Amino acid sequence: MKEQPSYYDLVYAVVRQVPRGRVTNYGAIADFIALGSSRMVGWALNNCHQMDGVPAHRVVNRKGELSGRHHFQTPTLMQELLENEGVKVENDCVVDFKTHFWHPSELGENWEAFE
Repeated sequence: MKEQPSYYDLVYAVVRQVPRGRVTNYGAIADFIALGSSRMVGWALNNCHQMDGVPAHRVVNRKGELSGRHHFQTPTLMQELLENEGVKVENDCVVDFKTHFWHPSELGENWEAFE
């Protein structure tokens, strides 16, 4: 019998799919996996900073604000990582947020987090 992934595993699997130079938000991830809330997604991401391959810097709040920036090694690291990918940030907020926004539904309804 195949073991079911944890909630955190599901969140990390979605975040790994966010394309470089794009951002998503906590609520979009919560809606996509249909479990929990945006706050739970935030808790999961607060616990992933020691993990490789989870680009938590690409997840912002519903207004495009870098609300998770204080959970990075330095308060400016989240902005620096986004800007290295071509995402402009001013006053801790993604400039032209709607253009950079990526919704996990772009993965398609047949997406499998773990095959």
